Amino acid sequence: MWKRIVLILLLMLSFSLCNSGVAAASGLKSFVDTNDGYQFLYPNGWLPVKVADGPDVVFHDLIEVSENVSVVISPVPEGKTLSELGTPTEVGYKLGKAALAPPDSGRSAELVNASQREVDGKIYYLLEYEVKLPNQQQRHNIASVAVSRGKVFTFNASIPEKRWQKVKRMIDEVVNSFSVY
Repeated sequence: MWKRIVLILLLMLSFSLCNSGVAAASGLKSFVDTNDGYQFLYPNGWLPVKVADGPDVVFHDLIEVSENVSVVISPVPEGKTLSELGTPTEVGYKLGKAALAPPDSGRSAELVNASQREVDGKIYYLLEYEVKLPNQQQRHNIASVAVSRGKVFTFNASIPEKRWQKVKRMIDEVVNSFSVY
């Protein structure tokens, strides 16, 4: 399931989501995965990264390589909806403990904001974390979570805290562009 990255990259479309003029003017490019049914914008100058047995897709900045976005796809138990999995805060807490700072990882993740939005009848949870790595480096993670076709889609943007204020507006636009269909 995770090994389609090469195929996906060959099939990557260069269409903007809704308004190509806005995406081009803001320096964003479009990524569309028609097999799995999701799309998002990512910053111009970011490159795809081949990852085995991990996220479905990863892009990172060419210069600041630790700045990245990724999509993880997981099955949903018994075909539940996102609301049935919990509130934004509950899902955010579970994601923080399971993915961002699992036990014995040496990382910590504090959920600092959890909200919900609806786009075209789909519910998305927006989750914001402050993450501390074992080497004491601090990061800012923003995730958009949605459920579609029996799967949980988690779009995550991870930025070093020292660069967060500089790129916050762009990363918010990128995270808000994520959609499933």
